[in-house]
Amino acid sequence: MHSYDPSRDPEGTVLELIMTAPMIVMSWINLQYYASAVDNRAFGSGNKLIHNVTGQLGVLLGNGGDLMTGLPWQAVSNGCKLVHEPLRLTVVIETLRMAVERVIKKHRTVADLVGNGWLTLLVWEADDFHRWTADGEWLAERPAKWRIDGET
Repeated sequence: MHSYDPSRDPEGTVLELIMTAPMIVMSWINLQYYASAVDNRAFGSGNKLIHNVTGQLGVLLGNGGDLMTGLPWQAVSNGCKLVHEPLRLTVVIETLRMAVERVIKKHRTVADLVGNGWLTLLVWEADDFHRWTADGEWLAERPAKWRIDGET
């Protein structure tokens, strides 16, 4: 999503901005789609053809029922299948782990997102991937389907 060059951000201010603004907004969008797709009745807003906007907070189906705030079924499905596979967001940042960790420790909102499994945070550092865990540690990741040049 963003072009980030850690060599041009020695203080980590751009990284902090990215992790506290667009990364959080991306997680909101992703989680709204995810929840609306996996259980539209509970977390979506049903059929948009019969929506009545209510108090600028959500919609009602027809003239009554429970307030619904998620995406309508037509936004997550083409009528036969889901538009996208509902997955949790994965964020990959090419930088030093300690720079990302500083942002996590400074901002509770970011710590909650990455520590409670709402999204997966990977750092690409020196050609290796590391995932932030719920325990607040980095775990080396090397999925089998990823191939590093020179390996078979």
